[in-house]
Amino acid sequence: MHSVSRIIAGGCLVMGPALQAISTFYWSDRYQGITAGTLIVAATTCWLIGLVALYRLIEPRVPRYTAIALPPAIYGCVGGASFGLQGMHEELFDVSHSEAVRLIQQHPGAAFVTFWFAGSAFPLSLFMLGVVLTRIRAVPGPIGVLLFGGALAFPLSRVPREIAIAHLADLVLLVPFVYLGARMVLGHLALAPAADRSTAALPDSPMSSRQ
Repeated sequence: MHSVSRIIAGGCLVMGPALQAISTFYWSDRYQGITAGTLIVAATTCWLIGLVALYRLIEPRVPRYTAIALPPAIYGCVGGASFGLQGMHEELFDVSHSEAVRLIQQHPGAAFVTFWFAGSAFPLSLFMLGVVLTRIRAVPGPIGVLLFGGALAFPLSRVPREIAIAHLADLVLLVPFVYLGARMVLGHLALAPAADRSTAALPDSPMSSRQ
């Protein structure tokens, strides 16, 4: 990856959770409002840029996982932007969060596609990403644990809209992405492809003799 791309993507990997964490300070009476909603839309844009670059970097080691996991991760980010826009509309049209949820439930198909499925895809994607990064040793164990914990705490804070829990969840999620973003900027996340087992099993093959 080009150095400029690394710097931009690594910065976005940090700015995504950072802007998301800042947005919770603008919650009011358990609804997000215009300022928080705007920050969430900006955060999800950064999430998209940073996560796509991160998936590209680990693709040589886990190509099948990357091919399968990237679409749900993007879908989850789009869902995050949808929740941000919902928060903006709640304040614009002076509708409480509970009333907005009641109204969208009158359109279950749209609600599930735009909010509930997409909202679930985001933390699930982060959880699986943490598992894979830990398994291929792209991050130390403690960073992986923080990524698991942040992914699990994220919906627990967003569904009931508990501000204290949201602050804690945001902090737990921010730390591993600061680590990943810094390593990406420095070029330390470039992973070599996994060894080809079929070639390794044939020590007398031309490929093995070249090695």
